[in-house]
Amino acid sequence: RRLAVEHVLGMLAAGDTIETLLEGYPWLEREDVLACLAYAYRLVAHERVEPLLVETQQ
Repeated sequence: RRLAVEHVLGMLAAGDTIETLLEGYPWLEREDVLACLAYAYRLVAHERVEPLLVETQQ
């Protein structure tokens, strides 16, 4: 069986717990959920947000 990483992350972002996911998808394992979190971390780990400086006229 398959469950999209996006779906798992969306449920966690909405406030569901890992336990809720495991109850709703009994074939899913805790390690699967943790793997989704690790994947998301790797995607954003090297992103940097730089402030945009805009000159204002006064």
